[in-house]
Parts: sequence; C-alpha cells; structure tokens
Amino acid sequence: MSERNPYARFLDGRPLTAILRSTPTGIAKLLKAMDPATLAVSPAPGKWSVAEILCHLADCEMVFGFRLRQTLAEDAPTIQPFDQDKWAATYRGIDARRALDVYAALRGWNLMLIQAALPVAANRPVNHPERGALTFQTLVEIMAGHDLNHLGQLKKLAEKTPAA
Repeated sequence: MSERNPYARFLDGRPLTAILRSTPTGIAKLLKAMDPATLAVSPAPGKWSVAEILCHLADCEMVFGFRLRQTLAEDAPTIQPFDQDKWAATYRGIDARRALDVYAALRGWNLMLIQAALPVAANRPVNHPERGALTFQTLVEIMAGHDLNHLGQLKKLAEKTPAA
C-alpha cells in the first residue's frame, strides 16, 4: 500500500470514512483557535500559509472527486496527475475560511459517493501514471492519509499562531 499511497504512514487505524468525515470539522476548530491575521502568512520561505493549505485541500477534494467518479464510471481509467505547486500559484488572496467552506462542501459530496460505493467498488481498478495500478479503495486511503498529513501541518501552525 505505501508505494501506491505516499500518505499511508499517516493512517492511524481509524476507519477511513471516520477520518474523511472528521477532517473538515477538525480544521474548523483549529481555525477558530488561530489569529485571523496570520492565516495568509507563510510560516517560512517556500512554505504554504494556512490559507494556501486550505486552498490546496479544496483543489485536491475536487480532483479526488473526479478520480473517484471516473473509477466508478469507466473500466480501468488512467487518471491525470497535476502539479500542486503550479496550482498553488493561484491561491494568493483567497480567504482561509472560504477555502474551508469549499473543501467541506466537496468533502460532504464525495463522502456520500464513497459510502454508497464501498465495499462493492473497493477493487475497481484505476491507473495513475506515476504510481501505477490503484483501486477505488486505494484512492480513499490516499484521501484519508492526505487529510492527516495536512491536519498535522495545520496543528503545528496553530500551536505557533494562537488567536489574538
């Protein structure tokens, strides 16, 4: 699983749908504990701000949703990778809470699909040009690990930037 899922090390044994369901709420709680003036500030050169991480999560949720639907609708489709840093070049000026709202809405929509599709569709094949053969289940595992990775980053940033 780890070669196919670069985020496997973040998975903590909880059911995947529990992770996917709880992440938007967990992020919202962290944002409430942070000084709004710091949300758009990069913590270090070349590092994303809280707002940029949330924009990235919203973009990824859109991509994951398409990939999940493509996997269900087509026979062994090849999914398109994307350059997250090039996408991130468009994030400047987007409000963190607005990005969270988009992410949470897309997550709710994707979670309904995942819950309806699993376990029947778990082994539906999909090909990723960089990671090779995956399954619908692997995509869900990647989503959950990706969540936990960025949730950890946000927790560290929240510790450094408490509310004003």
